[in-house]
Order: sequence, then structure tokens, then C-alpha cells
Amino acid sequence: MLKYRILCVGKVKESFYRDQIQEYLDAIRKYHPIQIIEVDDEKTKEDLSEAERAKILDVEGDRILRVLAADHKDYIVPLCIDGKPYDTEKWSKRIRSLSETEEYEQITYIIGGSLGLSDKVIRRGNQSISYSRLTFPHQLIRVILLEQILICGQADQTGTAPYL
Repeated sequence: MLKYRILCVGKVKESFYRDQIQEYLDAIRKYHPIQIIEVDDEKTKEDLSEAERAKILDVEGDRILRVLAADHKDYIVPLCIDGKPYDTEKWSKRIRSLSETEEYEQITYIIGGSLGLSDKVIRRGNQSISYSRLTFPHQLIRVILLEQILICGQADQTGTAPYL
């Protein structure tokens, strides 16, 4: 059985996001082990220069890579706007095929901070995916990701994903 991990930059401050995240975590844990790991985000100002932006992404990227350093049986999936788009059914089939190979013990999704992810984190991934070409707050992406993990987890257990 695959385990899931979400590696995120920053904390969720809004209670309505935290409540929804907890609700999804409780539901997912009926099917699969899951954990969320948060690394500190860097303070950002409105009018960042490219050099300042690159420095922030680099620092946050190093924090992420330290968590990933010892993971050899993880399938690492950075979420980024330029990643490959999937619909729920195709991603569910992809997850099911990963679990059948037994090559991976865990899927680690990575969500960047307000500036996104550094290139070195994206390159570290096995496959980057995109949920949309639209920009969403990184706290909301956690909720969206958890909904998809729940659907895929239910599909993995029952052979059919709900809503499909």
C-alpha cells in the first residue's frame, strides 16, 4: 500500500483551510497513511528583484531538498504551473500503476510557497504535474491536492474512483 506525503513551504494560517485540510486527512487515513511536512517559508516583499526572488526560491528549495535527501523509494511529484496536466481518472490510473510495481513505497507531493518552486526541486522530482494554468494560493492547493488523493485512494481500494 502506498503512503502519501505532502511537503509544503509555509504554514496554513486561515482556519477555514486548516479545517478542510483536517477533514480530508481524516478521510484519506481510512485508505492510506498520509502526512504533511511543512518547511519554513521566507519573508517576501511586494516588489522583489529577480535576484531576490531567485535567492528566496533557492533557500526554500534547500529546505525541501534536505527533507528529500534520504528518500530512495519515494515517487516525487512537484506541483507547478508548467507541469503535465492530468485529469482525475488518468492520475488515478497512474497512481494505481505505481502501487502495483512496488518500486515506490510513498508518493511525495511538493507544494512551493508564494513564489513557487526552485528549478532544483522540480528537477529532483520524478514527474511534475499541474492542476491548472491558473494561479491559486498555495494553501488552497493543499485542499485541492487532498481531494485528489482521497479520490485516488478510494479508487485504489475499490477499483473505481468516485465521481468518475
